[in-house]
Order: sequence, then C-alpha cells, then structure tokens
Amino acid sequence: MNLKPLLFSTITLIVLIFVSCGSIVKKNAINQSKKDVISIIHKVNKYWQETHPNSGNAFWHVSAYHTGNMEAYKVTQNKDYLNYSLAWADKNEWMGAKSQNKSEWKYNYGETDKHVLFGDWQICFQTYIDLYNFTGKNDDSKIARAREVMEYEMSTPQTDYWWWADGLYMVMPVMTKLYNVTGNELYLDKLNEYLTYADSIMYDEEAKLYYRDAKYVYPKHKSAHGKKDFWARGDGWVFAGYAKIIQDLPDSEQKQKYIARFKDMAKALAKAQQVEGYWTRSILDAEHAPGPETSGTAFFTYGFLWGINNGILDKQAYLPVVNKSWKYLTEVALQENGAVGYVQPIGEKAIPGQVVDVKSTADFGVGAFLLAASEMHRFLDGF
Repeated sequence: MNLKPLLFSTITLIVLIFVSCGSIVKKNAINQSKKDVISIIHKVNKYWQETHPNSGNAFWHVSAYHTGNMEAYKVTQNKDYLNYSLAWADKNEWMGAKSQNKSEWKYNYGETDKHVLFGDWQICFQTYIDLYNFTGKNDDSKIARAREVMEYEMSTPQTDYWWWADGLYMVMPVMTKLYNVTGNELYLDKLNEYLTYADSIMYDEEAKLYYRDAKYVYPKHKSAHGKKDFWARGDGWVFAGYAKIIQDLPDSEQKQKYIARFKDMAKALAKAQQVEGYWTRSILDAEHAPGPETSGTAFFTYGFLWGINNGILDKQAYLPVVNKSWKYLTEVALQENGAVGYVQPIGEKAIPGQVVDVKSTADFGVGAFLLAASEMHRFLDGF
C-alpha cells in the first residue's frame, strides 16, 4: 500500500488548519500591549489637562469628560487624574445646578440653576460618587447634594425625566451608583420606571436603536435619504450607559432585561460600522453626514469592549468590530500631540454639511476616548 498520498493529504490538512487558525488570531488580535494603551491614556489625558488647567462648571459636557477621567484613574492610579477631578468637584461645591428652592426646580432643557432635575446637571454626580468611594467614604458631604436631588426627584409622581437619549448616560449610572452606596432599592425601581418611559418614546423595536428624542421618530422625521435617522453620539450615550449600569446591578430579572437590550443594540451597531472602523453620524444613512466621527465611535468601542470583558458579548463575533474601531481611534482620531480629533460639536443630530475634521475636539469626546482606552487596558489585562 502506498502511504505517500495519505501522508501528503494529512500534512496538507494540518497546514490548512494552522493557516486558518492563524487567520482567526490575526483577525481578532489587538496589536498593542497594556503598556502601549497606558501610554495612549497618558498622552491624551496629559494633553487635555495641561491645556485646560482651570476647572469648568458641572454641566454635562465637562462632567462627561470626568466620567472618562475616573476610568483612566482606575486603570492607571495616576494621582494627577484624581486631583484634577477633586479640584473640579471642589470648585463646583459638589453640586450640579445650585438652586435651593425646590418649588422652582425644572427638568426641561436649561442651563440655569433652576434646572436641578435636568439630567445634564446630574451627570456630575457620577464623578462625585466615584470620588467619594476613592477617598475612603469618610466625607458624606461629597454625595449630599446628589442624594438630596435624586431622592427629591424620586419622591415626585413624574416618570418622564429622561426624555432624550443623552439623559440615559447622564443619569442611569447615578441611580445605580447611589443604590450601591445607600442600599436603597427605590433607586432601582425608579431607574426602571424612568427608563420604561424613555423606551416608550425613543426606542425603535425593529432597528434596536434609540432615536435622540421623540422629534426624530420615523416616519415623522427621516434622514436625507428617507431612512430612519439614529444619531451616533445619541446611541453612544445609551450603549455606554447600559454598560455602566449593568456592571453596578445585582443579579435580577431587571438586570437580565437590560443585558438583552444591550446585546440587541450591539448586534445592530456592529452591522452599521464602516469599513474604516468608525460610525457615521447618522448610523443607518452613511451618506446623510459622511465621514468619521469620534465621540459615538468611542462610546461604542467602550461598550463592545466592556461586553466582551464581562462575558456578555461573544469575543469571536465582536472583537473584529473593536479591532477596527480601536485602529480608527488611535491612528486617525488621536493626534501626535495628544489631541482627539473628529469629534462632532455639541448638538443633537447628524447635520449634513457640518464640518467635523481633525481639529474638531471637545471635552466629552476626550472622556469617551478615555472610557474606550481604559476598557481596552482591561481587555489586554486578561492575557
């Protein structure tokens, strides 16, 4: 019996297996080390803090940066990051909007001290709670205003506090963080009530994505080419917000419901990613406002990585998505001096013709980048 053909076939099969496995590994590999990622975090955060030495106010866009700074502190333990947020919190007296007259508190859009119940003035509480936890939980004044505001809000009969997609990132994690500090289950009950209302006006069951608010629901509003118009940063806020609350929740039916929603969003978002790694500003209509955008892409990258790191999203399915988005974030969005470019300016929708380029940067975009980079470090820490 001639064994040569059999031997040749066996060797060929083994080679093909190794080549195939190698292709899979290459497809799923992140070509950076933990040290590389730490260097990226320091590069970005050092640039931002050195070019913004004066603490800003406690409104949403500044506060969103600090949520990223807190994650950067967690993975680096760089005290400069901690001190930067402590100085900001001290300047703002550990408060959001500062009205003391509860009868005038509002939750429609507003940048005045009367808008205490508006979520854009409540996101700061996330960082105050983190700072309270980081510094030994020995100063309740750090979270006194957060508790006063949120416990008053929960005492009211209203459930429509979260009427825009951004608000889910701004406030959902405040609820779960305060639950973990106080043990008060009302935070979780009200989280569910407010989110149920938000879902009723913004969530699209077919697309598995969120409209920015009720004004943009299809077919009342359409993209430039007649499609459903889902704003990337808006869905970025929501996707990242789900990741933040799921990690804080105890095991429950409520948690499983949020995990299911998070997984549905992940599947929909993965399909809409551009070959260059980013998501366009109108997620399902790439030509509505074409070109790269960093804030939505960074929030999505954070969410995908967090899901992979915690066994909620399948690594084999979603790491290729992260591989492309991380490459975009670090090779296109990140500039040599540490600036983060291609961040769509403050707004609420994808705007055809709006210039978003290498010079377009913002505090909230840097915060989103730091979230993604911190979660990438945790991913690489698993190897």
